Amino acid sequence: MTSLLALALLACGGSTPAPTPDQASPAAVEEAPAAEPEAAAEEEVPVSEVHKNIFKPVTKPTPAGHTKDLVDLGRMLYYEPRLSLGQDISCNSCHDLMAYGVDGKPTSPGHKGQLGARNSPSSYFAFAHVAQFWDGRAKTVEEQALGPITNPVEMAMPDLDTVVALLDTIPGYQTAFAKAFPSQTKPITAENIGRAIGAFERNLVTPGRWDEYLGGKGSALTPEERAGADLFVSTGCISCHNGAFLGGNSFQKLGAVEPYETADEGRKEVTGEEADLHVFKVPSLRNVAKTGPWFHDGSVATLEEAVKLMARHQLGKLLTDEEAASITTFLGALTGTIDKAYVVAPALPPGGPETPGPKE
Repeated sequence: MTSLLALALLACGGSTPAPTPDQASPAAVEEAPAAEPEAAAEEEVPVSEVHKNIFKPVTKPTPAGHTKDLVDLGRMLYYEPRLSLGQDISCNSCHDLMAYGVDGKPTSPGHKGQLGARNSPSSYFAFAHVAQFWDGRAKTVEEQALGPITNPVEMAMPDLDTVVALLDTIPGYQTAFAKAFPSQTKPITAENIGRAIGAFERNLVTPGRWDEYLGGKGSALTPEERAGADLFVSTGCISCHNGAFLGGNSFQKLGAVEPYETADEGRKEVTGEEADLHVFKVPSLRNVAKTGPWFHDGSVATLEEAVKLMARHQLGKLLTDEEAASITTFLGALTGTIDKAYVVAPALPPGGPETPGPKE
């Protein structure tokens, strides 16, 4: 709303007496122009009812039973490189929380520089997914947190007992585990490592303008972003990417309409079922503009290309450059705000006299 300022001009006449109303010149007694009425409040842009029915906003979760001590311990373990054999890789190495939970690489380097076969997905919103990993081999973030620790290509620890023994030599962790699990006499266990990391990850959310929009503030998105959202819906992308997280809630065959060439067998490696060949978890599109390169193998360099490939192979539609650009503009509006105070790297406790060093 535009504010109008009225300026009053005062004339001072030295020692000359001010003229009386009768003496005043016509110009002096001319009525000041009436102030212009204030502009009417700008009407709020309405939110599409279609969008509100398909998508939902997110808020900061408050998981029951997750004490501050438990979350603080989980944060420490998320950033702890001593969970890896070479003591140079942490969860944050591949899932950088200041970079929207990814490392920006097609596949991530692990122990001694080995590369994994799949792209590291974002840890933001992972707790809300139907399962973890691209093939869904872990049900929860608590279970997922333990997988990379003993994966020979990733953190390469020989077993979880070795991890527990190492943490038990660090006085700071003895105290932190005791505070996080006060009812347990021996709280440093593999299960509790997963529970703590999971408790920390269950608060990894990034609300943003998209949530303001769905909450009723239509102007939170630009006209171009709203148009891109409409095209996203009408193209059929919502058959997989819907709900609060725009995905993450189902599995789909990659190449459902037109075959997609990949050597990765996907979920078949977990289930052994031929029907699961090339089936992968549908990723959430939250922060997708910040989490490239894209696809399970990180082989797609631009988001526009990813949009075109998905439309072609999953929906049988050939998008023009303009259509792909419009949808990509909308996807940019899904970028949220990182809670930097929550994800800041904590101070890690120093090792004790019996704490082992890195190994090859």
